[in-house]
Amino acid sequence: MVKQKNIKKYWKAQVIKGLVLALSVFSVSHSYSQVQDGLEGTKKGSMNGYLMIGINKVPESYDAGFSTYIAAWPLVKDYPGNSFQTGLLGTWMHPDYNGVTKPDRKLYNDIEGGLGWWRDTRFATETPKFIMGGVALNFSAWANGPGAGKGRNWDKPNGKYGVAQLSPWVLWPPDGLNLKQGTNGELFGYGYLPLPLIKAKSTTAGKNVPTGDNSWTLFLNTENFKGPVAFFTPYFFSKPIVEEPELAGMFLDTRPGKPNKPIQMETQHIPSVQYTDRNGDVYARVAPTSFPSDTNGESMLMHQVTAYKKSALWDAVKLWLDKDGPVASGTIDTKGAVVHTFKGTAGSSWKIYPLNTPKEQRWPIDWKSIATPIALDSTTFGYKWDEKVVKRMETKNGPLMALPEYYKLEKRTNGKPYWVALQAKDVPSESGLDKLNFASTDAPSEPYLTPEETISSWKTPGPVAGPFKTKIGDGSTVTYYWYRFVDQPALLNADLTTAEREELQKRVVKLHREWTKDKAYIPTPKVGALANIDPALIVTPPVGMEAGYVPIVTRQGLEE
Repeated sequence: MVKQKNIKKYWKAQVIKGLVLALSVFSVSHSYSQVQDGLEGTKKGSMNGYLMIGINKVPESYDAGFSTYIAAWPLVKDYPGNSFQTGLLGTWMHPDYNGVTKPDRKLYNDIEGGLGWWRDTRFATETPKFIMGGVALNFSAWANGPGAGKGRNWDKPNGKYGVAQLSPWVLWPPDGLNLKQGTNGELFGYGYLPLPLIKAKSTTAGKNVPTGDNSWTLFLNTENFKGPVAFFTPYFFSKPIVEEPELAGMFLDTRPGKPNKPIQMETQHIPSVQYTDRNGDVYARVAPTSFPSDTNGESMLMHQVTAYKKSALWDAVKLWLDKDGPVASGTIDTKGAVVHTFKGTAGSSWKIYPLNTPKEQRWPIDWKSIATPIALDSTTFGYKWDEKVVKRMETKNGPLMALPEYYKLEKRTNGKPYWVALQAKDVPSESGLDKLNFASTDAPSEPYLTPEETISSWKTPGPVAGPFKTKIGDGSTVTYYWYRFVDQPALLNADLTTAEREELQKRVVKLHREWTKDKAYIPTPKVGALANIDPALIVTPPVGMEAGYVPIVTRQGLEE
């Protein structure tokens, strides 16, 4: 027992002992999660911002969707945990309000998403996943894919019924569409075009307000799957007008899409650690980050951004489905298409700073000393790297260009601080930055579950075959059932009458019989190799269910 008069001395000794122990751990090897802010000048931090790509505009008449090819690769060497969030290159398609009087208020709604990693990703790997990312009025709801949206509480769906499965050949896990593990620089082709699947309605949820007929449909072009996968139900976008009827006609269920969209890479958080030495010099290390590479040390990141008129696909499909006209092949008519050209320019707002730092104290990376934006050809964007600071790295899946991990805070001639890349040997050894391990130490994730109640739309009328299981590349197992197309939960929550659903069923049976997964739909790329979807997600319909049925994932989780 410690005597009263020695208590202060005792606790002081314990604090010193603990500090020495912490420093010894810090100096040997430690994970990002073990970094203690304030310990010997260290602070947890973030690298984030945008890479903004210069692209030339096309005529405003090309307002019926887009397609593009995006390089998919392992941005970080080791997945650093669920604080990590970044997209790869992508875009935001907002409604085009040309020709209408728009209310003087914020009407944010769009289709964004793309390839990347998100804070709510539960089964992440270094290989990116794809989400659809539709946003309803001012983020009141969002939909990432069939059965996936804002939050995980099924009592508050908030967009989780916003996307209907269309393909009978692809499983869509709620955690996102997996690419084949090891993908490294191959091109993932995708786009959204409206299809006339669900007819326009004069009433919405029983109210005398209209819903449009745009079923914005995700088309993919990958090595092992081609064609439409899923679509946003018009009701997903129009639902807010039930409470605010003055907004009818303002959302993507009705409006065309803007053809001239921003092209950016949005990075929310790549972990970093900052260290200040005794002289006040500030250093940082960022989780190892890379870009794909060709033999010339260049990175091809985006190719063939294309905008469409309705004549490219809509007109032929509508004639076929509405009036029993000639079969529409599904191949997009390039006479109704125009390809954007790249300027060969780009900007960067990437910054490094300690967590919770005010915006005015977040300092930029000297990106121009690292990368030069280039148009590899008129329709292909990439970067050429300064190989004095960016190192070519060979991996089992191909080469990568490893960005600088270490930086020092310097001042420009105008006095404003900025981060300059430097070598590990130029960082004080006592910082311990070279001992950092950014790999994830997260506990195993909870499974995704769907409603089990008999009266839920998952059970009534319910599936016609299953359950089936398959283990996919991220280590999780997905459980799925086969549903009659219009009996899938999303369409039972899409404000459709029985008659409207039966008419939709007939239309989709036609599509399933004609639009197979090995045909060409969006225009093929002129350069590069195509990426693959995780092969475990490609399925074959049961005998007798080849047309008019779809697989719906009801659970995703880890199994022994």
